[in-house]
Amino acid sequence: MDASAATKMRTFDAVFAQAVAYSEAVYYARADVFADMCHDQFSMTLVNDDGTTQHWDKAAYLERVSGRTAFSGDASYEILGVDVSGDCMARVHLWVDVPPARYEDHLGFVLTDGSWKLLTKVFRTAARLDAAE
Repeated sequence: MDASAATKMRTFDAVFAQAVAYSEAVYYARADVFADMCHDQFSMTLVNDDGTTQHWDKAAYLERVSGRTAFSGDASYEILGVDVSGDCMARVHLWVDVPPARYEDHLGFVLTDGSWKLLTKVFRTAARLDAAE
């Protein structure tokens, strides 16, 4: 493997690790993880079924996560895709369960001071989960 391919693989692995950390932090309601992971200029947007949107900044997102009850057991999520653009931007597409809903998230990461920070989150409710699941 040449140096360029090795660098791309390390970058992909670092972003993928952030996607896993994100998914588990959502499931387990870990605001402390998001306090570090989210960029100071973090912005989150919910796209409703009717096309309307709601927006939150970092402080509001941390409050939102802090107000949830954590789930136990294995976190329920799937990382559908990771796309690294150049050396400092990446996108992640995933779903994560927060019963009673499954959310589809599109995340934007930027490399800041040597670490990948979550800058944007655009999401929608992908499905309502059966209470028995």
